[in-house]
Amino acid sequence: MRRVLLPHEISSAPPPAGGTIADWRGTSMGTGWSVRTVGGPADLQDRLQHELDLVVAQMSHWEAGSNLGRFNRAAAGTWQELPPEFFDVLSFGLEVCDASGGACDPCAGALVNLWGFGPVNRYDEAGFIAPTAQQVAGVLAQRAHVRLDAAGRRAWQPGGVQLDLSAIAKGYAVDRLAGCLDRLGIHHYLVEVGGELRGAGVKPDGQPWWVSLEQPAEGGDDIVVALHGLAVATSGDYRRFFMTDTRRYPHTIDPRTGMPIDSGIASVTVIHTSCMAADAWSTALTVLGVDEGLRLAERRGLAARFLARQFDGTLLDTVSSHFSAMLDDE
Repeated sequence: MRRVLLPHEISSAPPPAGGTIADWRGTSMGTGWSVRTVGGPADLQDRLQHELDLVVAQMSHWEAGSNLGRFNRAAAGTWQELPPEFFDVLSFGLEVCDASGGACDPCAGALVNLWGFGPVNRYDEAGFIAPTAQQVAGVLAQRAHVRLDAAGRRAWQPGGVQLDLSAIAKGYAVDRLAGCLDRLGIHHYLVEVGGELRGAGVKPDGQPWWVSLEQPAEGGDDIVVALHGLAVATSGDYRRFFMTDTRRYPHTIDPRTGMPIDSGIASVTVIHTSCMAADAWSTALTVLGVDEGLRLAERRGLAARFLARQFDGTLLDTVSSHFSAMLDDE
């Protein structure tokens, strides 16, 4: 069945008269990005790439010279001043960590690396061996959290903390591109970075930016959403994983146990006005699972969709009340 998701509020502002769609695209953060706009200056490509380059320079755990990389190598017991963008993203990540009971933790980089989903000792490289229970327990025992000083825009490195913002940085990058377009007076666009999207306004024909929600190959109801003032992010166990003795080890790690998730969740999609928020919450809800995740989504007012694997190979489709309120079945 095809289902349609519509925003609660729709702006009446029309696109520019005689406007045409322009396409801009490139690569960043190990993935592709694309932007569709109604109009735009000739140098928009460079402006958009500059926004993404800033995110990489500050928050990439793949770049040793990034601000994040330098923080991870900083001496124990030191305060590290952070750029404002990095500080804001880390602050929000820690807020989600606290609100989710630690289900999405930006300080869990050592666990991500241990399981081969970081920049070294990769799961998809020859010679990789999954960590033992003792190794996981050892990393958990040494874990610590950063402290923030908002007045000084600083973070405290207690020693050995490995920040990893991969559960939030792509969403933030989408928001930065949208912010760049807004500042340039471009208010009709669709932005995408690595599958995370945000849209505003309408196309020249007056239609919204329609996109299909990402889901596993096993299927589920086809849901299309009008990205009009909305962003969407999806976390899933089918994107990056490895198999050992028929068991699937997805890239999403539960920071509380130190293990890849094993809740049966195939994917979680969150619709939000902020792509950074949608990105972070989709990861947190994926770790929590359907029951606990749905309760948190209801408490936080999140529009969330859960697809969970069943023993017969089908997917159980569960949505929060805020998600269902936007659905208009055809």
